Amino acid sequence: MTRRSVLTTTAAAFAASAAAANRLPIKKAVLTSMLPDKLTWKERFQLAKDVGFEAVEGQTTEDTAIEAEMRKASESTGVPIHSVMNMAHWQFPLSSSDPAAVERSMKGMETSIRNAAAWGGTTVLLVPGVVNAQTSYADAYKRSQEQIKKLIPLAEKAKIIIAVENVWNKFLLSPLEFVHYVDSFKSPYLKAYFDVGNIQLYGFPADWIRTLGPRIVKVHLKDFQNRRNALVRANVPEFVNLRDGDIDWKEIHKAFTEIGYKGYATVELRGGDEKYLRDVASRVDMILNGE
Repeated sequence: MTRRSVLTTTAAAFAASAAAANRLPIKKAVLTSMLPDKLTWKERFQLAKDVGFEAVEGQTTEDTAIEAEMRKASESTGVPIHSVMNMAHWQFPLSSSDPAAVERSMKGMETSIRNAAAWGGTTVLLVPGVVNAQTSYADAYKRSQEQIKKLIPLAEKAKIIIAVENVWNKFLLSPLEFVHYVDSFKSPYLKAYFDVGNIQLYGFPADWIRTLGPRIVKVHLKDFQNRRNALVRANVPEFVNLRDGDIDWKEIHKAFTEIGYKGYATVELRGGDEKYLRDVASRVDMILNGE
């Protein structure tokens, strides 16, 4: 070996060692909805593994045959389904004044908890309430609390944590309020599902991470940017690929280090092919390494 090749090899080894030492102890996951639906479930799970993800997050399914097929795909590929994204909470929010809508929402959560237990997951993501012209902030707070309290015994029996997420629902708009809301249930089966990208429009993600601290049980990763649109002469907010937006990922890395978060981080972006998914996985690596 030449002196230059020795130095190059040594530098590369040092860089790799430094990255490993700085890497967050967080597992990389991807939404099943990002995987090509033309593939079988086993092929989708294998693709997620091949491009570098360690787990997936599923979505609610009432079809027991699909539930069984996904479980089989998870077991055969060794790719766990760590969480379930509940699918009924937007159209039928728990905060609705319509009893029929609330009933649909509750059944959706019951199904989601069943899915999570069948798949060996640990959480179900829940949008707790939606504030709109028909539902006031105070009503959303009270109604969602009442319904979630009814779900906690089922979650406890199934050993599944209900993880409420911050979304653009005009509800729980400050980290201190989010803390108070989570703590009000006084249950280890009600925690926070923190979405990094959803906060960027009206707050600072790292600030939320530090404030929520140990209440965070799962994380969603996506980036966000306000782009200048000449046609409307205004900033147009949009979600973009990881590290292409306005989020300060080094500060996010620092905040997760400070609170000692060691759970899953699931990418929530548009779907794509193998090349695209491999690129996304590599971007997650850079974030976890603090690059």
